[in-house]
Amino acid sequence: MREIIENYHSDAVQSFRNAKNMAERAIEQVSDEEFFAAIDAEANSIGVIVKHIAGNLRSRWTDFLTADGEKPDRDRDTEFEMIGDTRESLMQYWETSWQVLFDNVEPLTVDDFSKIVTIRSEPHTIVEAINRQLTHYAYHIGQIVLLAKHFRSADWKTLTIPKNRSAEFNRHLTDKQKVGAAQMSRTEAQFEFSKEK
Repeated sequence: MREIIENYHSDAVQSFRNAKNMAERAIEQVSDEEFFAAIDAEANSIGVIVKHIAGNLRSRWTDFLTADGEKPDRDRDTEFEMIGDTRESLMQYWETSWQVLFDNVEPLTVDDFSKIVTIRSEPHTIVEAINRQLTHYAYHIGQIVLLAKHFRSADWKTLTIPKNRSAEFNRHLTDKQKVGAAQMSRTEAQFEFSKEK
């Protein structure tokens, strides 16, 4: 059981890092105007999504094992409004909020996985709490990528395996393994391959 927990923990941390990196690589491709642009009256801009994820990160992961994941000082509704926010301030908020996650998730021990935490007073196992946030962030990061790709159109630099190059990517991985190259995360390997041509 210990090995299963350690494997899950390691994979969860790497999955959070992969999600963060994918979002940042998409965000890097858009202009300031596009960062704040909403594609319709009901849509969120990339900036709004960044602000919401950062607010959620800070709330959920601060004192993760000892306090409810919905902190009393969180004002979720204002995460969907731009109130004097700049791209620089939002990306700094994003960075410090992700650090809260890593500071609280990376040190978890096998024994911690037997604990119960609450989110909005609802009890969660550690695995349930992590999975809840992994899926939540993946949902919103998918939105960021879609918006960035929409704005970049033909100038979009892919973040995953380029179209019509899956077989080539598979050969690339096999060749790297044959020569004993250091293993990369799934998203790192795809991103590095996409930059080669």
